[in-house]
Amino acid sequence: MAEGTMLGIKEMPEEERPRERCLKRGAASLSTTELLAILLRTGSRGTTALEMAREALVRAGSLRGLAAMEASELVRFGGLGPARAAQVAAALELARRFTEEEVLRKETLAGSEEAYRFLKPRLRDLPHEVFAAIFLSQKHGVLAYRELFRGSISSSTVHPREVVKAALRENAAAVILAHNHPSGHVAPSPDDLRLTEQLRAVLSQIDVRVLDHLIVGGNGYFSFSREGLLHG
Repeated sequence: MAEGTMLGIKEMPEEERPRERCLKRGAASLSTTELLAILLRTGSRGTTALEMAREALVRAGSLRGLAAMEASELVRFGGLGPARAAQVAAALELARRFTEEEVLRKETLAGSEEAYRFLKPRLRDLPHEVFAAIFLSQKHGVLAYRELFRGSISSSTVHPREVVKAALRENAAAVILAHNHPSGHVAPSPDDLRLTEQLRAVLSQIDVRVLDHLIVGGNGYFSFSREGLLHG
């Protein structure tokens, strides 16, 4: 075997194989590369699953970069192919839904920090802008999370009537608005300020309170409520 060549998983001593170690010692004992290799299951064209996993993480830059990719992107990424791409996308989506479920099980959504924890895995690393809303009950329990618009977010592209229709459909008493800035900068633009006030005014006509508007960026968020920018 040439120097530096990685052993195939089946060539490893059984106790050193990622799957066996996961079962014996727990998933936390494995590296990110090994966990990803378990998802991939097998290699391809003389490349081991561990090599494929390592290459995917290097090319994506990080697990966070990998999580930002759509399933259709993963198919073309590093030779994963449709089956492996679907497995990776499904695992990453389960992780996002776990975070979401933690919030959904809470009796109430309390404050901007908790809302950000809910929104972060959904919005933080998207390459395009998304406008979303968390619809809440009278006691601020989470009723639903909905992505409402994609693309450049402004008062001309986010239609208030669609937000109103969604709020009525969910029978919401309150809402937390949210969108992401792919640039990473979370300071609100003049359009963000105008849009927030426009939606607050329209939703108040159907007795739905806007509790906050969060802008999610690469490493943090901006809260309109925390900064005193929700009027009325």
